Amino acid sequence: MTLETVSEARSFGGTQGVYSHDSEATGTPMTFAVYVPEHVAGTKLPVLWYLSGLTCTHANVMDKGEYRRYCAEHGIILVAPDTSPRGDDVPDDEGYDFGKGAGFYVNAVQEPWAKNFQMRQYVEHELPQVIAKHFPVDMDRQGITGHSMGGHGALTISLRNPGKYRSTSAFSPIVSPIHCPWGQKALGGYIGDDKSAWREYDACALIEDGARLPELLVDQGHADNFLEEQLKTHLLEEAVRKAGMNATIRLQEGYDHSYFFVSTFIGDHIAWHAERLKA
Repeated sequence: MTLETVSEARSFGGTQGVYSHDSEATGTPMTFAVYVPEHVAGTKLPVLWYLSGLTCTHANVMDKGEYRRYCAEHGIILVAPDTSPRGDDVPDDEGYDFGKGAGFYVNAVQEPWAKNFQMRQYVEHELPQVIAKHFPVDMDRQGITGHSMGGHGALTISLRNPGKYRSTSAFSPIVSPIHCPWGQKALGGYIGDDKSAWREYDACALIEDGARLPELLVDQGHADNFLEEQLKTHLLEEAVRKAGMNATIRLQEGYDHSYFFVSTFIGDHIAWHAERLKA
């Protein structure tokens, strides 16, 4: 489990790093970003996983998310994985919403995707082992969040792993891939035509099938041009209401789908996670 340091820079007293390793899950090198705030030597800190959206790498939130000040203030490590395997030998699709940059945090079973597109295995199991070995994290204090496709990832990963994450939030999540064009293309391509197998990758379906979170925070821009066709926040509102699940879902007037929106509210989310990760 050799780790290569791609870059490191000091920021708000801590270290913003980019690292790579050879992944057994994807069969490719994988790159990820980690921000470690300044801390007393020997101290283990809570960790917040940030999952990015379509077309993104680790660099999008690192460059535009503006999270470091808040992570430094609250003493939280933030880890940002890539969104898919990369490399010349990795299959791809002409569309931006499938293939490289669009792993959807699933374990693909269809060819030619099955060999490399094992992002569920990577994010749920392999990368946490790497982080636990190489960084001062307290794995008993994990939170998870994400944006768009990454919001879908955060919700479904947390719902499938009760008790693993103390806190779960999302920005503009794809709440029900079963019911939107992005999700139908991805799940059909990676998983196949059996829609019953899609349900474990759909937050609303997981809640309908009995999965629960103790609480949830979601922010969604009201001016998001993907809201009606792809994100369908109202389906999550309906699912949590029927389940009696404690969820705060906020429609933010005037905000779109961009990192201008994410960076505006990421401080709120990190403070919210900090309350639960330090309890």
